[in-house]
Amino acid sequence: MTPIQRAGTTPRYSDYTIHNGVVHCVEVPPDEHADITAQTTAMLASLENLLAQAGSGKGRLLVATLYLVDMADYDAVNAVWDAWLPPGTAPARACVQVVRLAKPGWRVEVVVQAAC
Repeated sequence: MTPIQRAGTTPRYSDYTIHNGVVHCVEVPPDEHADITAQTTAMLASLENLLAQAGSGKGRLLVATLYLVDMADYDAVNAVWDAWLPPGTAPARACVQVVRLAKPGWRVEVVVQAAC
């Protein structure tokens, strides 16, 4: 049985998990009062740090799912995403609208899997 590595584990979640050479990570904005551009920028910066800690990086993303509270934010999120992602490394990606996220001010959340 292949072991699962976990980092930053609490009773509720881990910052990331690694299994079979794939890191699984979820990230949310650190500031629920910021606008969508600031939330997305800070969230992706934090995600980048977590991926690096796991021995991966944003250029090794396999799949990403973005959750938006308001699809009117789609273009602003994409502008930040496109500038953040290295050219030629776009993962398979979905962007879905949700009624709400865990904190009332959060407007975006991301779930990714990346190769280590």
